[in-house]
Amino acid sequence: MIVRRINEVVDSDRDIKAENGNWVSRRLLLRDEALGFSLHDTTIFAGTETYIHYKNHLEVVYCVGGEGEIEDLESGEIHPLSDGTMYALNGHERHYLRARSDMRMVCVFNPALTGNEVHDQEGAYPLIDEE
Repeated sequence: MIVRRINEVVDSDRDIKAENGNWVSRRLLLRDEALGFSLHDTTIFAGTETYIHYKNHLEVVYCVGGEGEIEDLESGEIHPLSDGTMYALNGHERHYLRARSDMRMVCVFNPALTGNEVHDQEGAYPLIDEE
């Protein structure tokens, strides 16, 4: 059994900050814990816009606080995000994530992240081969 509290992750090697300052991701579960997915508590900061294209991962996000929007660049649709909204990137959709206020998001990735990934120039996380 794994039990972990967010205050144990903050300011640890699992507390990953975007180089551009748009977000911080507290990585609660990672690949080495062998669950087949990773779990993150992520804050997207107010007034930011982040281009994302997870070519190598599927992601499900559940907003538990704040307000913003996600723009699906495949369809052109813009969906409002607020507490209680879930979205799933089941088709590797290219998208913009915009925060009107700080948004707190619970994120699940498959395959699981190793822990240090940040978005590359194409908005993706690299797919890291099994060791």
